[in-house]
Amino acid sequence: MSQPSPAPHPSGLPTGLPTGLPTMYDLPSEQVGESGLPDEFHRLQGELLTETCRSPLYDRDRCFIACDLNLYYDSRNTSLYKRPDWFLALDVPQANQQADLRWSYLVWQESVPPFLVLEFLSPGTEAEDLGTALRSLNQPPRKWEVYERLLRVPYYGVYDRYQNQFRLFCLQGSLYQELDLPRSQFWLEDLGLGLGLWDGDYQGIGGRWLRWYGVDNQWIPTTAEQVTQERREKEEAQRRAEQAESQYQALLQRLQAQGLDPQDFVS
Repeated sequence: MSQPSPAPHPSGLPTGLPTGLPTMYDLPSEQVGESGLPDEFHRLQGELLTETCRSPLYDRDRCFIACDLNLYYDSRNTSLYKRPDWFLALDVPQANQQADLRWSYLVWQESVPPFLVLEFLSPGTEAEDLGTALRSLNQPPRKWEVYERLLRVPYYGVYDRYQNQFRLFCLQGSLYQELDLPRSQFWLEDLGLGLGLWDGDYQGIGGRWLRWYGVDNQWIPTTAEQVTQERREKEEAQRRAEQAESQYQALLQRLQAQGLDPQDFVS
């Protein structure tokens, strides 16, 4: 399949890039057929995180969220990238036109590294995701090194669904320190949101999922959950109205049975 011709530079992205540096049109995300594309769990987990990431401190158009989008991080070697399972960048505008949708995320173009990166462990990726894999001198930096040392991403999380374990690391000084997570939850003050593990059904699939919660410790509802809740509230309001009408009619019948006119009780 041929690639589309490069579109004009999106109006919502910064201009004035250093001469000679490639843009996202030169460095799109993975091509069809590349190994490592997301499986069903990666897709669903990413969608749940995106759907429930609604910060009271940031408008949605100031939160750029991406799943499995190439993250190019080195302007000196523009071919190097990582592909986080999910990441969030703050004060980065979202595209509001289809033509402006990002082909990839270039740190030198956006001028903002991610605030939070999340990786969902798969068999064989644990050493890479947790920074324990060794690399030779001729290999590019591992994920951990890129997020910790090169981009200095404030928060880096790893979710292992096979062990039902969520681990979160915070950049303290120049190194990541693992955070204590009571009940597998952590409150991110800068977002006004918490992140934790939730047992439930998402899109009809039961399991343990990573999702966001609010200041009231209630899980941020998905669109489907909001629709269901609104329907239940409407049905409950209708039930109460019908119950009140039934009680009113019963009262009228009792008054009439006693030969009383209900209008006599109306002032």
